[in-house]
Amino acid sequence: MALASGKTPSVKKPSQPAPTGEPQHSADNTSKRTVSNSASSYETLTVSLVDHIATIRLNRPDKANAMNLVMWHEIRQAFKWVDATPEARVAILEGEGKLFTSGIDLQMMMGMGDQIQNDCEARTRENLRQVILDLQDTLTSLERCRKPVLAAIHGACVGGGIDLICCADMRYCASDAIFSIKEIDIGMTADVGTLQRLPKLVGEGMARELAYTGRKFDAAEALQMKLVNDVFESREALQAGVRELAASIATKSPLVVRGVKEMITYARDHSVADGLNYVATWNAAMLLSNDLQEAMMANMGKRAPKFKD
Repeated sequence: MALASGKTPSVKKPSQPAPTGEPQHSADNTSKRTVSNSASSYETLTVSLVDHIATIRLNRPDKANAMNLVMWHEIRQAFKWVDATPEARVAILEGEGKLFTSGIDLQMMMGMGDQIQNDCEARTRENLRQVILDLQDTLTSLERCRKPVLAAIHGACVGGGIDLICCADMRYCASDAIFSIKEIDIGMTADVGTLQRLPKLVGEGMARELAYTGRKFDAAEALQMKLVNDVFESREALQAGVRELAASIATKSPLVVRGVKEMITYARDHSVADGLNYVATWNAAMLLSNDLQEAMMANMGKRAPKFKD
Protein backbone atom coordinates (compact mmCIF):
# COMPACT_ATOMS: atom_id res chain seq x y z
CA MET A 1 0.00 0.00 0.00
CA ALA A 2 1.24 3.46 0.03
CA LEU A 3 3.79 6.27 0.65
CA ALA A 4 4.23 8.35 -1.19
CA SER A 5 10.95 16.45 -17.13
CA GLY A 6 8.29 17.23 -19.30
CA LYS A 7 6.70 19.93 -21.37
CA THR A 8 4.80 22.96 -20.14
CA PRO A 9 1.58 23.70 -22.03
CA SER A 10 0.42 27.23 -22.64
CA VAL A 11 -2.42 27.40 -20.16
CA LYS A 12 -4.12 29.94 -17.97
CA LYS A 13 -3.77 30.00 -14.20
CA PRO A 14 -6.49 27.77 -12.71
CA SER A 15 -9.27 29.27 -10.66
CA GLN A 16 -9.77 28.15 -7.09
CA PRO A 17 -12.13 25.17 -6.75
CA ALA A 18 -15.59 26.09 -5.63
CA PRO A 19 -16.39 25.52 -1.96
CA THR A 20 -18.96 22.91 -1.15
CA GLY A 21 -22.48 24.01 -0.41
CA GLU A 22 -25.87 24.45 -2.01
CA PRO A 23 -26.30 24.34 -5.80
CA GLN A 24 -25.87 27.66 -7.57
CA HIS A 25 -27.13 27.82 -11.15
CA SER A 26 -25.95 30.42 -13.60
CA ALA A 27 -28.40 32.42 -15.65
CA ASP A 28 -27.70 30.49 -18.85
CA ASN A 29 -28.38 27.19 -17.08
CA THR A 30 -24.85 25.88 -17.61
CA SER A 31 -23.51 23.56 -14.92
CA LYS A 32 -21.74 26.05 -12.70
CA ARG A 33 -22.54 25.00 -9.20
CA THR A 34 -21.17 23.43 -6.08
CA VAL A 35 -21.97 20.01 -4.74
CA SER A 36 -25.07 19.56 -2.63
CA ASN A 37 -24.75 15.79 -2.11
CA SER A 38 -23.82 16.05 1.56
CA ALA A 39 -20.44 17.36 0.42
CA SER A 40 -20.01 19.25 3.66
CA SER A 41 -20.06 15.90 5.46
CA TYR A 42 -16.81 14.71 3.86
CA GLU A 43 -14.05 14.52 6.44
CA THR A 44 -11.12 13.68 4.19
CA LEU A 45 -12.09 15.05 0.76
CA THR A 46 -13.31 18.24 -0.81
CA VAL A 47 -15.75 17.82 -3.67
CA SER A 48 -16.93 20.47 -6.13
CA LEU A 49 -18.72 20.65 -9.46
CA VAL A 50 -18.13 23.57 -11.83
CA ASP A 51 -18.90 23.71 -15.57
CA HIS A 52 -19.61 19.96 -15.71
CA ILE A 53 -16.21 19.16 -14.12
CA ALA A 54 -16.23 17.42 -10.73
CA THR A 55 -13.09 17.88 -8.64
CA ILE A 56 -12.31 15.30 -5.95
CA ARG A 57 -9.45 16.46 -3.74
CA LEU A 58 -7.72 14.37 -1.07
CA ASN A 59 -7.80 16.69 1.92
CA ARG A 60 -5.63 15.56 4.83
CA PRO A 61 -2.65 17.82 4.15
CA ASP A 62 -1.53 17.78 7.79
CA LYS A 63 -1.27 13.97 7.50
CA ALA A 64 0.38 13.99 4.04
CA ASN A 65 -3.02 12.92 2.63
CA ALA A 66 -2.50 9.49 4.17
CA MET A 67 -5.41 7.24 3.27
CA ASN A 68 -7.23 6.37 6.50
CA LEU A 69 -10.35 4.20 6.59
CA VAL A 70 -12.66 7.21 6.33
CA MET A 71 -10.88 8.38 3.17
CA TRP A 72 -11.14 4.96 1.55
CA HIS A 73 -14.88 4.93 2.10
CA GLU A 74 -15.33 8.56 1.05
CA ILE A 75 -13.49 7.96 -2.23
CA ARG A 76 -16.12 5.36 -3.10
CA GLN A 77 -18.91 7.68 -1.97
CA ALA A 78 -17.57 10.56 -4.04
CA PHE A 79 -17.17 8.61 -7.26
CA LYS A 80 -20.55 6.99 -6.81
CA TRP A 81 -21.90 10.54 -6.63
CA VAL A 82 -20.01 11.57 -9.78
CA ASP A 83 -21.43 8.56 -11.61
CA ALA A 84 -25.00 9.33 -10.51
CA THR A 85 -24.92 13.09 -11.16
CA PRO A 86 -25.86 13.93 -14.77
CA GLU A 87 -24.26 17.39 -14.62
CA ALA A 88 -20.87 15.83 -13.83
CA ARG A 89 -19.41 14.82 -17.18
CA VAL A 90 -15.77 14.34 -16.16
CA ALA A 91 -13.84 14.19 -12.86
CA ILE A 92 -10.42 15.37 -11.70
CA LEU A 93 -8.68 13.65 -8.79
CA GLU A 94 -5.98 15.66 -7.00
CA GLY A 95 -4.39 16.21 -3.61
CA GLU A 96 -4.34 19.16 -1.22
CA GLY A 97 -1.06 20.39 0.25
CA LYS A 98 2.52 19.52 -0.60
CA LEU A 99 1.90 16.10 -2.10
CA PHE A 100 -0.70 13.86 -3.70
CA THR A 101 -0.71 11.10 -1.06
CA SER A 102 1.72 9.26 1.20
CA GLY A 103 -0.39 6.13 0.82
CA ILE A 104 -2.24 4.06 3.37
CA ASP A 105 -2.40 5.43 6.89
CA LEU A 106 -0.18 3.14 8.97
CA GLN A 107 -2.34 3.78 12.05
CA MET A 108 -5.23 2.28 10.13
CA MET A 109 -3.17 -0.85 9.44
CA MET A 110 -2.09 -1.16 13.05
CA GLY A 111 -5.70 -0.91 14.22
CA MET A 112 -6.95 -3.56 11.80
CA GLY A 113 -6.36 -6.42 14.24
CA ASP A 114 -9.20 -5.37 16.51
CA GLN A 115 -11.51 -4.99 13.53
CA ILE A 116 -11.01 -8.54 12.27
CA GLN A 117 -10.50 -10.40 15.54
CA ASN A 118 -12.49 -13.58 16.16
CA ASP A 119 -11.89 -16.47 18.55
CA CYS A 120 -11.94 -18.72 15.47
CA GLU A 121 -8.72 -18.35 13.45
CA ALA A 122 -10.45 -19.16 10.17
CA ARG A 123 -13.07 -16.48 10.77
CA THR A 124 -10.37 -13.94 11.62
CA ARG A 125 -8.72 -14.68 8.25
CA GLU A 126 -12.08 -14.52 6.51
CA ASN A 127 -12.69 -11.10 8.09
CA LEU A 128 -9.32 -9.88 6.86
CA ARG A 129 -10.11 -11.08 3.36
CA GLN A 130 -13.38 -9.14 3.45
CA VAL A 131 -11.54 -5.99 4.55
CA ILE A 132 -9.09 -6.33 1.64
CA LEU A 133 -11.89 -6.94 -0.84
CA ASP A 134 -13.71 -3.86 0.43
CA LEU A 135 -10.61 -1.68 0.06
CA GLN A 136 -10.19 -3.01 -3.47
CA ASP A 137 -13.78 -2.08 -4.20
CA THR A 138 -13.31 1.51 -3.01
CA LEU A 139 -10.65 2.08 -5.67
CA THR A 140 -12.53 0.14 -8.34
CA SER A 141 -15.23 2.79 -7.89
CA LEU A 142 -13.12 5.02 -10.19
CA GLU A 143 -13.43 2.41 -12.93
CA ARG A 144 -17.12 1.81 -12.24
CA CYS A 145 -17.76 5.54 -12.53
CA ARG A 146 -19.02 6.00 -16.09
CA LYS A 147 -17.38 9.42 -16.37
CA PRO A 148 -13.66 9.81 -17.24
CA VAL A 149 -11.39 10.34 -14.21
CA LEU A 150 -8.21 12.38 -14.69
CA ALA A 151 -5.57 12.08 -11.94
CA ALA A 152 -3.44 15.21 -11.38
CA ILE A 153 -0.41 14.23 -9.29
CA HIS A 154 2.11 16.51 -7.60
CA GLY A 155 4.77 15.68 -5.03
CA ALA A 156 4.85 12.17 -3.60
CA CYS A 157 2.50 9.42 -4.77
CA VAL A 158 3.43 6.31 -2.85
CA GLY A 159 2.05 2.83 -2.14
CA GLY A 160 -1.73 3.06 -2.01
CA GLY A 161 -1.48 6.22 -4.11
CA ILE A 162 -0.21 4.08 -7.00
CA ASP A 163 -3.17 1.73 -6.52
CA LEU A 164 -5.45 4.76 -6.66
CA ILE A 165 -4.07 6.46 -9.78
CA CYS A 166 -3.93 3.18 -11.70
CA CYS A 167 -7.75 3.19 -11.55
CA ALA A 168 -7.99 6.60 -13.25
CA ASP A 169 -8.60 6.89 -16.98
CA MET A 170 -5.56 9.11 -17.46
CA ARG A 171 -2.74 10.35 -15.26
CA TYR A 172 -0.82 13.65 -15.43
CA CYS A 173 1.84 14.97 -13.07
CA ALA A 174 3.92 17.99 -12.13
CA SER A 175 7.68 17.84 -12.59
CA ASP A 176 8.17 17.41 -8.82
CA ALA A 177 6.20 14.14 -8.71
CA ILE A 178 7.87 11.12 -7.12
CA PHE A 179 6.37 7.62 -7.26
CA SER A 180 7.06 4.38 -5.40
CA ILE A 181 5.39 1.00 -4.91
CA LYS A 182 6.33 1.03 -1.24
CA GLU A 183 4.57 -2.10 0.02
CA ILE A 184 7.66 -4.26 -0.46
CA ASP A 185 9.49 -2.11 2.12
CA ILE A 186 6.82 -2.53 4.80
CA GLY A 187 6.71 -6.31 4.45
CA MET A 188 3.56 -6.84 2.43
CA THR A 189 2.37 -7.75 -1.05
CA ALA A 190 0.44 -4.88 -2.64
CA ASP A 191 -3.15 -6.09 -2.63
CA VAL A 192 -5.58 -3.40 -3.80
CA GLY A 193 -4.83 -3.11 -7.51
CA THR A 194 -1.29 -2.02 -8.43
CA LEU A 195 -0.04 -5.52 -9.30
CA GLN A 196 -3.11 -6.15 -11.45
CA ARG A 197 -3.43 -2.80 -13.24
CA LEU A 198 0.09 -1.38 -13.48
CA PRO A 199 1.47 -4.11 -15.81
CA LYS A 200 -1.21 -3.20 -18.34
CA LEU A 201 -0.13 0.45 -18.18
CA VAL A 202 3.67 0.22 -18.18
CA GLY A 203 4.38 -3.39 -19.21
CA GLU A 204 5.00 -6.44 -17.08
CA GLY A 205 8.79 -6.16 -16.90
CA MET A 206 8.78 -2.58 -15.59
CA ALA A 207 5.93 -3.32 -13.17
CA ARG A 208 7.91 -6.24 -11.76
CA GLU A 209 11.03 -4.09 -11.33
CA LEU A 210 9.17 -1.36 -9.49
CA ALA A 211 7.22 -3.79 -7.28
CA TYR A 212 10.25 -5.97 -6.42
CA THR A 213 12.53 -3.04 -5.55
CA GLY A 214 10.15 -0.36 -4.24
CA ARG A 215 12.54 2.18 -5.79
CA LYS A 216 11.48 5.75 -6.36
CA PHE A 217 11.00 7.07 -9.88
CA ASP A 218 10.41 10.64 -10.99
CA ALA A 219 8.06 12.42 -13.36
CA ALA A 220 10.35 12.06 -16.38
CA GLU A 221 10.59 8.29 -15.92
CA ALA A 222 6.84 8.04 -15.30
CA LEU A 223 6.30 9.76 -18.65
CA GLN A 224 8.83 7.55 -20.39
CA MET A 225 7.15 4.38 -19.15
CA LYS A 226 3.72 5.83 -20.04
CA LEU A 227 2.35 5.78 -16.51
CA VAL A 228 1.46 9.44 -17.08
CA ASN A 229 0.35 11.08 -20.32
CA ASP A 230 2.18 14.36 -19.74
CA VAL A 231 4.37 16.25 -17.28
CA PHE A 232 3.80 19.89 -16.38
CA GLU A 233 6.35 22.37 -15.09
CA SER A 234 4.53 23.20 -11.86
CA ARG A 235 1.51 22.27 -9.80
CA GLU A 236 -0.30 25.36 -11.09
CA ALA A 237 0.41 24.43 -14.71
CA LEU A 238 -0.70 20.86 -13.94
CA GLN A 239 -4.04 21.98 -12.52
CA ALA A 240 -4.68 24.36 -15.39
CA GLY A 241 -3.65 21.87 -18.07
CA VAL A 242 -5.72 19.01 -16.66
CA ARG A 243 -8.72 21.31 -16.23
CA GLU A 244 -8.35 22.44 -19.85
CA LEU A 245 -8.39 18.82 -20.99
CA ALA A 246 -11.37 18.04 -18.76
CA ALA A 247 -13.22 21.03 -20.19
CA SER A 248 -12.62 19.70 -23.69
CA ILE A 249 -14.04 16.29 -22.73
CA ALA A 250 -17.04 18.00 -21.12
CA THR A 251 -18.02 19.53 -24.49
CA LYS A 252 -18.44 16.09 -26.06
CA SER A 253 -21.57 13.97 -26.00
CA PRO A 254 -21.83 12.58 -22.44
CA LEU A 255 -23.59 9.50 -23.80
CA VAL A 256 -20.76 8.79 -26.22
CA VAL A 257 -18.01 9.51 -23.66
CA ARG A 258 -19.61 7.02 -21.29
CA GLY A 259 -19.72 4.48 -24.12
CA VAL A 260 -16.06 5.02 -24.98
CA LYS A 261 -15.02 4.44 -21.34
CA GLU A 262 -17.13 1.31 -21.15
CA MET A 263 -15.61 -0.10 -24.35
CA ILE A 264 -11.95 0.64 -23.53
CA THR A 265 -12.24 -0.73 -19.99
CA TYR A 266 -13.97 -3.85 -21.28
CA ALA A 267 -11.38 -4.34 -24.04
CA ARG A 268 -8.55 -4.24 -21.48
CA ASP A 269 -9.81 -7.43 -19.83
CA HIS A 270 -11.24 -9.28 -22.86
CA SER A 271 -10.20 -10.49 -26.30
CA VAL A 272 -10.48 -8.30 -29.39
CA ALA A 273 -13.29 -10.54 -30.64
CA ASP A 274 -15.22 -10.10 -27.39
CA GLY A 275 -14.70 -6.35 -27.51
CA LEU A 276 -15.94 -6.07 -31.09
CA ASN A 277 -19.00 -8.13 -30.27
CA TYR A 278 -19.77 -5.95 -27.23
CA VAL A 279 -19.44 -2.65 -29.09
CA ALA A 280 -21.71 -3.94 -31.86
CA THR A 281 -24.36 -4.75 -29.27
CA TRP A 282 -23.76 -1.43 -27.49
CA ASN A 283 -24.20 0.65 -30.64
CA ALA A 284 -27.21 -1.35 -31.71
CA ALA A 285 -28.79 0.08 -28.56
CA MET A 286 -27.11 3.50 -28.26
CA LEU A 287 -26.14 4.73 -31.72
CA LEU A 288 -29.44 6.24 -32.84
CA SER A 289 -29.52 8.97 -30.20
CA ASN A 290 -30.41 12.64 -30.01
CA ASP A 291 -26.68 13.24 -29.57
CA LEU A 292 -25.93 11.77 -32.98
CA GLN A 293 -28.49 14.05 -34.59
CA GLU A 294 -27.25 17.10 -32.69
CA ALA A 295 -23.62 16.42 -33.63
CA MET A 296 -24.53 16.12 -37.30
CA MET A 297 -26.69 19.26 -37.26
CA ALA A 298 -24.00 21.24 -35.44
CA ASN A 299 -21.39 20.11 -37.93
CA MET A 300 -23.52 21.15 -40.88
CA GLY A 301 -24.41 24.46 -39.21
CA LYS A 302 -20.78 25.16 -38.28
CA ARG A 303 -21.68 25.66 -34.63
CA ALA A 304 -20.77 24.05 -31.32
CA PRO A 305 -23.11 21.18 -30.41
CA LYS A 306 -25.20 21.33 -27.24
CA PHE A 307 -25.73 17.98 -25.59
CA LYS A 308 -28.10 16.93 -22.83
CA ASP A 309 -26.37 15.72 -19.66
